[in-house]
Amino acid sequence: MTILSNLPSIFVPLVGLVFPAIAMASLSLHVQKNKIF
Repeated sequence: MTILSNLPSIFVPLVGLVFPAIAMASLSLHVQKNKIF
């Protein structure tokens, strides 16, 4: 049960780091595809 109790403390920073990284990557790909700088 320690893994389930520690899951939010691992999951929240992971989402906080992964979601902006995916957003920045998709934004950079969108900018490179449309050639808008």
